[in-house]
Amino acid sequence: MFTTQGINETPVTAGKRRQLVNELRGKGIVSELVLQAIGKVPRQLFFPKDFEQFVYRDAAFPIGHGQTISQPYTVAFQTALLDLKPGSKVLEIGTGSGYQAAVLSACGAMVYTIETIKELLMESVKVLKILDNEIQCFHGDGSMGLSAFAPFDGIVVTAGAPEIPQTLVSQLVVGGKLVVPVGDKPDTQKMYRVTRINEKETKTEVFGDFKFVPLTGKEGWNGKN
Repeated sequence: MFTTQGINETPVTAGKRRQLVNELRGKGIVSELVLQAIGKVPRQLFFPKDFEQFVYRDAAFPIGHGQTISQPYTVAFQTALLDLKPGSKVLEIGTGSGYQAAVLSACGAMVYTIETIKELLMESVKVLKILDNEIQCFHGDGSMGLSAFAPFDGIVVTAGAPEIPQTLVSQLVVGGKLVVPVGDKPDTQKMYRVTRINEKETKTEVFGDFKFVPLTGKEGWNGKN
């Protein structure tokens, strides 16, 4: 269960987080569940020391290993597309800093997350366990999902894919949603939401432009090209 009990926080950081929530609301994020989650997660726990002054700026920043901590708007947008309910079983592809996983947990989701860079995963696990020791973290090829724990109510991919990963679609429950940035260039994508209608049919919706680091693995860029 998500908790911030025992985390020391100044009124300044708490106030900046409230300002961020208002900024996201002004940019069109309407899900109160997601906004409340953003308002709960102490983003400073996931931030590199060199960029601490930018913790609550609505922007992405490098976290090492060639990766970034996503822009809060992007995190909120992807999370909102999942249409989560408390208790939803969610798989995150690309743990990164751990911030997205923490937001999912703060929404009341049962979170599974997988990261291909082992050193990065080890760093994020240390922080995630402070907030929710029930988040299940794995090292491996995220493009292949986690078949041993499927099916999932939602799957969110935090890296850009060359096409919709069909393996991930197959790991959704009927009615489940895959949110994934897809594009024919590694650094430019559109956000896709794929809803599994039944065993054979899906519904695909396409949203605005985004920029993510490339998805690696068998159904990522190095597997398809």
